[in-house]
Amino acid sequence: MASTIELAQTGKRDYLKSLEKQYQERWQSERVFEVDAPSPEEIAGLTPEQVQEKFPKWFGNFPYPYMNGILHLGHAFTISKIEFAAGYQRMLGKRVLFPHGFHVTGLPIKTSADKISREMELFGQDFENFEKVQAELDAAAEREAEAEPVAQGSDNKAKAKKGKLVAKSTGLTYQFQILTKSIGIPVSEIKKFADTQHWLEYFPPIAIADNNAFGARIDWRRSFITTKTNPYYDSFVRWQMNKLHKLGKIKFGERYTIYSPKDGQPCMDHDRQDGEGIGPQEYTGIKMEVIDWSPAAKALVEGKVGGRQVFLVAATLRPETMYGQTNCFVGPSIKYGVFAINETEAFVCTHRAARNMAFQGTVTPRGEVNQLAEIPGSAIIGTKIKAPYAIHPEVYVLPMENVLPTKGTGVVTSVPSDSPDDFQVLTDLRKKPDFYKIDPTWASIDPVPVISTPTYGDMTAPTIVKQLKILSQKDTKQLAEAKEIAYKEGFYNGTMLVGEYKGESVQEAKPKVRESMIKGGVAFAYAEPEGLVVSRSTDECVVALMDQWYLDYGEESWKVQAEKMLKGMNLYSVETRHNFEKTLAWLNQWACARTYGLGSDLPWDPQFLVESLSDSTIYMSYYTVARLLQEGSLDGSVTGPLGITPSQMTDEIWEYVLCNGPFPPSSPVPQTTIDKLKHEFNYWYPFDIRSSAKDLVPNHLTFCLYNHAAIFDESKWPRSMRTNGHLTLNGEKMSKSKGNFLTLREAIEKFGSDATRLSLADGGDGQEDANFEEKTANANILRIHTLLGWCEDMVKDVPNLRHGPKDSYHDKIFEHEINELIKVTQSHYEATNYKDALKYGFYELQSARDWYREVTANATGMHADLVLYWIRTAALLITPLAPHFAEHIYSTILKEPKSIQFALYPKPSIPIDQSLIDAGVYMRGTVKTIRDAEGSLLKMLNKVKGKKGGAGGGGGDAKIFDPKKPKAVRIFVATSFPEWQDTCVGIVKEAYNEQEDKVDDTKVKELLTEKGLIKDKRAMPFIQAFKKRISQFGASTAFRRTLPFSESEVLTELVPHLKKSLSLVDVDVLSVDEASEKEKEGVVGYTKSIIESSEPGNPAFEYYNV
Repeated sequence: MASTIELAQTGKRDYLKSLEKQYQERWQSERVFEVDAPSPEEIAGLTPEQVQEKFPKWFGNFPYPYMNGILHLGHAFTISKIEFAAGYQRMLGKRVLFPHGFHVTGLPIKTSADKISREMELFGQDFENFEKVQAELDAAAEREAEAEPVAQGSDNKAKAKKGKLVAKSTGLTYQFQILTKSIGIPVSEIKKFADTQHWLEYFPPIAIADNNAFGARIDWRRSFITTKTNPYYDSFVRWQMNKLHKLGKIKFGERYTIYSPKDGQPCMDHDRQDGEGIGPQEYTGIKMEVIDWSPAAKALVEGKVGGRQVFLVAATLRPETMYGQTNCFVGPSIKYGVFAINETEAFVCTHRAARNMAFQGTVTPRGEVNQLAEIPGSAIIGTKIKAPYAIHPEVYVLPMENVLPTKGTGVVTSVPSDSPDDFQVLTDLRKKPDFYKIDPTWASIDPVPVISTPTYGDMTAPTIVKQLKILSQKDTKQLAEAKEIAYKEGFYNGTMLVGEYKGESVQEAKPKVRESMIKGGVAFAYAEPEGLVVSRSTDECVVALMDQWYLDYGEESWKVQAEKMLKGMNLYSVETRHNFEKTLAWLNQWACARTYGLGSDLPWDPQFLVESLSDSTIYMSYYTVARLLQEGSLDGSVTGPLGITPSQMTDEIWEYVLCNGPFPPSSPVPQTTIDKLKHEFNYWYPFDIRSSAKDLVPNHLTFCLYNHAAIFDESKWPRSMRTNGHLTLNGEKMSKSKGNFLTLREAIEKFGSDATRLSLADGGDGQEDANFEEKTANANILRIHTLLGWCEDMVKDVPNLRHGPKDSYHDKIFEHEINELIKVTQSHYEATNYKDALKYGFYELQSARDWYREVTANATGMHADLVLYWIRTAALLITPLAPHFAEHIYSTILKEPKSIQFALYPKPSIPIDQSLIDAGVYMRGTVKTIRDAEGSLLKMLNKVKGKKGGAGGGGGDAKIFDPKKPKAVRIFVATSFPEWQDTCVGIVKEAYNEQEDKVDDTKVKELLTEKGLIKDKRAMPFIQAFKKRISQFGASTAFRRTLPFSESEVLTELVPHLKKSLSLVDVDVLSVDEASEKEKEGVVGYTKSIIESSEPGNPAFEYYNV
């Protein structure tokens, strides 16, 4: 079981936390993050473009969190994307707006408050009777479970009981337990949460405190809560909905929607405990009248249906294939019911399907599930039924093991000519009728040709089953593949062979057959959720056909506008763009009103409330004016600095402020006052970026596009949106029950703010799930503490460091490496790739310092100016990610008078010389290679020692090198590549296609043969490695094989460090030519094979004793 780690020692952490608190208090007292538009006087006479050029701004936001609890680490991960960006954008000299509101619309708070009320009735005002009452409830539940054994697929009762057991295993069955044990609210305080208003007052201040402890750069003056509790925001939502209604974007009509019978209203995404993103799936319900019950079924049904006609009903997506029915399937182990539909008809199906039908106008009276009889699927087998529209009008019911009780009605029509599943089951039944306990005559009808396709002819299913070598109905994976092939082929390329629409394409015939069957009374419209949807009130939802107000998403002209907006936006990743495009392709009508929960009244029909995904689509624009309307009060209970009351914010005023409508002459507020709202909006809008988890693309983020397209001018359309995956903790999904869970407050308490922030940055930025690793956070504490100590020591020690010209080779490399990392880190901040910004601006920058410190230790020592330059750069580069310790370095250690929050991003001190950057990389690589070479030599010597019985045995190096004696190394530097390698590179270059960025391998082999290298064992491995280099560094770099620096000069500069770090008496740097001459002269210690292995950029080494 996963769990969070415990910290052994906390002294360093506590010190860092004290610094964090100190600087947070400073930032708040100095109002660092409160930002306004430039004054009208400052921008007088400027065009909007000139305003942005003179007073650049950045406005970033994220989906406001729901206030039914406290922020967890997943919230912090999403918040961090805007928080890091805000920090960086401030460093570009922009006015940066990062606001944070609080969402309270919808069901969760109302449902939770109602649960508290019920639990108080059950257990007492302070839940003092909980243990006694719960014991009685548990005993009653056990008795009920024993008295009512549940068959497979019986539906909701089993799920409900399982859900209770799961809840008990976590110890948080009841709402009061969640508040006390998960959130830590005292039991004596819980009764207050029976009032929804208390939730709205309790949790937002906690979120504000946690964000402040995180060091978030938020302008809290612009914060607010939603719903009519806040009359200012309520007026904003009223204007928005009225405008959409007048534009014809909100309509009224009968439509399918996900619905909670328990709540008595639609259950939209934010109202769901499970099943977010799931919508209605529409089917054609096929009515198959019972002609003759099987004996077993007759015994169970007779006398219970009140003279009604009884129909087995199937849900199909392919009504056009009904001509080819040969039988009907049921699941033998599924429990079915006979349900009264009206006074004259009864349907056989699962309870789940009947419950859906009850809310779709199929059942009279609406909403009632009247079960007349219960019957197992095994008893229905052998029943004779009518098959509407079929060539064979009467067929039998047969068993199918793969029928699902959770999809459709549990009854399946069988068309073996076009359904691979149907064909295979029919084949199995015919082969083993005794095994399946059926009369062979029930399965005697052969597949009937219904549809012809160019690829598979008149018998699509049998042909595909044969091609895929499917042998049994248990081959479920292959059958699923076959089903997809058959459906696509039939729909897109099929032609009808029978029926009224013979000769027409399937695409044309499908809706016609459906309509004809429904009109003929042998079919009906049926819908159900695409998957399991559970409301926050723990109700399994259905699909209801109901009159309702809905946003007409998907309407063609509106969709075109949204697509145009999307095309012009920066989405930061291809995956995000694809997700938006897919959503725009399928998204359609969305119910925008409900009758239960919290929210704003639907203006023209106040019996309804605006649902939670419809009052949160353009609220980012409200941030721009919120401080002027309600500054200082989240709920708008205090009038803002302009003195405007909520009632004065009429639709006409909002239209004037946000959409350049005419100013209403009847306004009691002077136009000059309202113009201050308009001025703020026009400066800040549109927002520059919105960041969110990727699962909001199919709803909230796409709704945001649609609503902006309808309401605002193109100049106010969003500029960018980025999405991220979810956050795991220690490599596993966060789970309270498993102990693998952290709130934002707990993370800060445990690791401090900066260590938490660095670990969030390190988690990742892509669409895949990121990971917060507690061990990394803990390690960050030590890293930060050590860094601060070093910076303090160095600043104190500046008089003792080297001064004067910065002219040593290592000085130059160090300065250029700092400058290069400034540039590279900035590129990652620009791309919102914070993991890489951390890598280069923090870890790699420290590696560069470590090398400089190490390589100059035995020579000239570090230069004071470069040490200070590095310290300042280190503080500035990390500021967006970890501002607290950066502030400490900047303000306290470097004694800068202004906060680092006002500092600009550093610019390289001098133009970057890439040859020096390459030389630095070469140096570090060479030291590692020489060290590794010595290690390999020692292993070889030990091997020789083991075989020969002593270090002196053997030949070659073993005779001339003893690692225990004083040692030296010769480095052999090549100025040109071996001729055979140059030939191979020439061959690759000749075979390389620049347009396709590809090497023609066939041509390579031809040229190797032509050059006589095809049998050279060195050639192909070298060419494969070179091709890898092309893909890694690009063709131009790979083919340019000369070094931008002198290897001999760089190695000579490196000699002092090599001696010290490798404990060498001497280091000789020789050219290959010089070494070869000595080898020819017979000088000991110059081995030909080693010398010849040297290549430009990859010198060879030979150890010897001195």
